[in-house]
Amino acid sequence: MNASRLFVVAAAAVLAAANRLPAWAAPDEQFIPANYSAQGPSAAVASRMAAGMLDYLDMLNRRDGGVRGVRFTWEKCDTRPDGSRVMECYELARNHRPSATLVHPLTTAATYALIERATADRVPLVSVGYGRADSADGRVFPYVFPLLSTAWAQSAAIVRYLGMRAGGNDKLRGKRIVLLYSDSADGKDAIPVLSALAARYGYTLSTLAVPVPGSEQHEQWLKIREIRPDWIIVCGSQAMAQAALENAASAGFPRSRIVAGEAAGAAGPLAGAAAQGLVAAAFTLPGDDFPVIREIRRRVYDAGGGELREPAEIGSLHYNRGVAFGILTAEAVRVAQAHFNPGKTITPQQAQWGLEHLNLDEARLEALGAKGLMPPVQTSCVDHEGSGSMRFMRWDGKRWRAVTDWLAPHPDDRPTVRRMYAESAAAYAKGKGIEIRNCHAG
Repeated sequence: MNASRLFVVAAAAVLAAANRLPAWAAPDEQFIPANYSAQGPSAAVASRMAAGMLDYLDMLNRRDGGVRGVRFTWEKCDTRPDGSRVMECYELARNHRPSATLVHPLTTAATYALIERATADRVPLVSVGYGRADSADGRVFPYVFPLLSTAWAQSAAIVRYLGMRAGGNDKLRGKRIVLLYSDSADGKDAIPVLSALAARYGYTLSTLAVPVPGSEQHEQWLKIREIRPDWIIVCGSQAMAQAALENAASAGFPRSRIVAGEAAGAAGPLAGAAAQGLVAAAFTLPGDDFPVIREIRRRVYDAGGGELREPAEIGSLHYNRGVAFGILTAEAVRVAQAHFNPGKTITPQQAQWGLEHLNLDEARLEALGAKGLMPPVQTSCVDHEGSGSMRFMRWDGKRWRAVTDWLAPHPDDRPTVRRMYAESAAAYAKGKGIEIRNCHAG
């Protein structure tokens, strides 16, 4: 029986959940809430990511009985396109028995909305590749984990890629780069690092905001024609990026001179000929030939299960991203179990410890069948990002093809990104009256 149970979020249900224990709750289960959005422009992306995560956990249940005999259970909660039910979904998950092991907010806006509450409740937030960039500093944000790559690390990795294309970062001097971004937290996050590196390498950065939802870009492209950039970096939603590619085709701007951030890259398969040659940054790769994806197909879909309505979407960019969410979730549980109580349900506080002690090196990823799907990741009390690496891939009209290995920010730029994390996190701590953790105590 599929462990997924879809529940309707309502205020009355939140109150009821706080005062009862579900009759079906088993003593040794690991409960994972699954946020998603059933409608709106991000629905397809959100549903694929949720499906990938839950299918991975389902595969572990079917193949291994979960982790050391503790099976994963979950419930899906529709946060709505505007995120208006994020807090209600969170309350339902927190008041579930057993309580939520951790929470994947799924969007940057939802992460911001939950940080203070989840930290007070000591429930980990796992924002893989999105969320508040400075939460990579675990001294200030002990319960927030922007794993794999923040927007700041992604931006620095993009500059490194452009430097490689130019023949060295020093060759970026005098280049004109436009950042075309969604006027939202997700889009704006690229500005600080791109601006700092512009001062270092001497390129000219022009920033052009696109109002949400992003379909109207006429004025921005008039400015782009005036600027005549060497490169355009697109950061924003799938819909915003698709409109950008269509405008680029109309303007005759080479798509091979456009680099999309990880969310914007999803527009490639949707924009048709307008996307030909687009380069996208990604912290997970698409493809259905990874051993872990084959195992999910065999153990789950061939057995009549699975979250996707269209199994053809197995291996898509955002489905595989969800699988990576599942891997990170399960590995945090495995690490915490080994440390605290093997074979028993772990608490959210123990999950926080597990997330802070991840070490998925190449050998572990290969054992999981995920080598090449995602970069190695090693976290610590200080470092809640654990990687910062991206791969760059080009859309050839039919599929994505990787054009680089995993690229972290340039070694000269990585200290800049880390310093920005620390300075921004320290300012947040001062404003909120938070005592910075001493990660070296004891």
